[in-house]
Amino acid sequence: MARPREFDEAAVLAAAVGCFWARGYEGTSVRDLIEQTGVTGASLYNAFGDKRALYQKALDHYLDESVATRIRRCGAMPPREAIHAFFAEIVARSLGDPECKGCMLVNAALEVAPHDPEFRHVVTQVLVEIETFFRRCIEKGRADGTIAASQPADDLARHLLGMLVGLRVLARVRPERELLEGMVRPALAQLDRQ
Repeated sequence: MARPREFDEAAVLAAAVGCFWARGYEGTSVRDLIEQTGVTGASLYNAFGDKRALYQKALDHYLDESVATRIRRCGAMPPREAIHAFFAEIVARSLGDPECKGCMLVNAALEVAPHDPEFRHVVTQVLVEIETFFRRCIEKGRADGTIAASQPADDLARHLLGMLVGLRVLARVRPERELLEGMVRPALAQLDRQ
């Protein structure tokens, strides 16, 4: 009969997210995970598998709690407001991150996705979901007259996605309000141009 776990899996996963998010996959050792979670290496492996499997679970948890939640929340707003709120939250999170961790999705895109086809697939799918969110908002905004039709919706959605990724990368080294808001303003102005 297996012994019941003597730790809170959700708390351990949250600690692992924090560790991987701050240090990256390669920069996080099993020793770091043990220290951060307070769980023995054997217990980590028994509960989550190897380091790669734990990273996958941590990334999935981050994506669900951060990206998917933001898309659901903003998607319930009027289309123009949804795009503005999405970027306002990104800027606020970037400015409120004293460790300059950035976005775990973008970090994964830069660190692990280029070398790991499975992670590349995960990252690609989420980036497509974000692009689709932007496109949906643009199309709804055009239908209700709140977003200009001066550019193809696909192009504008891709532009917003690229600006988002660039903003999250730049915020890791220059988390300056004027800089980040200055990036967002012209991108959002594209919604107004006739």
